[in-house]
Amino acid sequence: MKYNPHNYQSYASQFLIDHSAAGLFLDMGCGKSVITLTALNELAYDYFEISKVLVIAPKRVAESTWRNEIKKWEHLKDISYSIVIGSKEQREKALKQKALLYIINRENVPWLVENHKWDFDTVVIDELSSFKSNKAARFKALKKVRPKLKRIIGLTGTPAPNSLMDLWSEIYLLDMGQRFGRYIGGFRDRFFTPDKRNQQIVFSYKPREGAEEKIYELISDICVSMKATDNIKMPELIMNNVEVKMNGKEKEIYNKFKSDMVLTVEDKELDAVNAAALSNKLLQMANGAVYDEEKAVIEIHDNKLDALEDLIEAANGKPVLVAYWYKHDKDRIMKHFQAEEINTAADIDKWNNGEMPVALIHPASAGHGLNLQQGGSTIIWFGLTWSLELYQQLNARLYRQGQENTVIIYHIVTKDTIDENVIKALESKSAGQNALIEAVKWRLRK
Repeated sequence: MKYNPHNYQSYASQFLIDHSAAGLFLDMGCGKSVITLTALNELAYDYFEISKVLVIAPKRVAESTWRNEIKKWEHLKDISYSIVIGSKEQREKALKQKALLYIINRENVPWLVENHKWDFDTVVIDELSSFKSNKAARFKALKKVRPKLKRIIGLTGTPAPNSLMDLWSEIYLLDMGQRFGRYIGGFRDRFFTPDKRNQQIVFSYKPREGAEEKIYELISDICVSMKATDNIKMPELIMNNVEVKMNGKEKEIYNKFKSDMVLTVEDKELDAVNAAALSNKLLQMANGAVYDEEKAVIEIHDNKLDALEDLIEAANGKPVLVAYWYKHDKDRIMKHFQAEEINTAADIDKWNNGEMPVALIHPASAGHGLNLQQGGSTIIWFGLTWSLELYQQLNARLYRQGQENTVIIYHIVTKDTIDENVIKALESKSAGQNALIEAVKWRLRK
């Protein structure tokens, strides 16, 4: 296929060529892969500046997305690649192949650094936000070899999925501490103050006055942001919250566990040892079932299943993509409906061919990089997630360039439960992230 880039895509590719360290905060659907591959193609074969590139991506994306993009576009026909995934023997064999691009899943980065002579001159991190933890093995491994790189590119649509604190690790990999400092403690002390705490134990931090603007200013020279809605024709998006209610007995069970953090239901024990465990179990109960201490499933209600049935019926035969979080949610949905889970490349093809009326998808395993817009335009969130990144990424599987229909996203929300808190939190995090996006945003010149 011939590549006819939008103006913003040409701008972004040139930005990567002009900057040896660059962050592209590309909204989902903006074509970050082809933008990056176009720049790499020029850097390798026109400028002769690079010769061996490591692409780090989520496993499913590493397996198919980058390869498919190279095959799709005519101007990328000279790019050779090797996919470094599988057993140790398969990975070692892939590394021995002669190629420009070596594509690896992020879980294998520590193995690569420890066991392979580092001779990559360029690294592309697809989903830079997955390196937001400075304590993660993948971050520590890449930090170790960062000084050996001539070029580094970080791609993400969610640069600060939870808070601005996430940016330190991501930007460190780009500039080795030039803008935010070499240590996260210094970054935290400079831009944040303790928020929630218990005496000497600090649970969270909030930005100091003026900190957000200063942070944006510091990264504006190496980061550029684009929102799909500003630069490409996007489909109409409609979001609806579908409210369900628990009856008196169900509500009593929920509220008692919420207050006591311990409960006996049908001779099965529920116990929440801390606030995180309580939140987890309350989310499960809002969905209609919960694991006890022996991992047995206690069913509380079918309210969300009833709502899901109504939504599937209202779809009138149109395919729907149902997002679930807990395994017992998936099991209960599959018991009540003729649903199939999207797990493999074959499943993706089946969905895109319109052969899955009801498809199940888990945000953590299939949120990044998968193109599912051909198969349908309706997403139903059966179970909600606190993760803004996974939430936005999964929605972007359908709400993206190439979608020909209005995208409808439903959230099934159980009234007077933690579901309502999650919806508010997602809205709040999105507002903060949008401010960051706006601060480093490139706009088309009229």
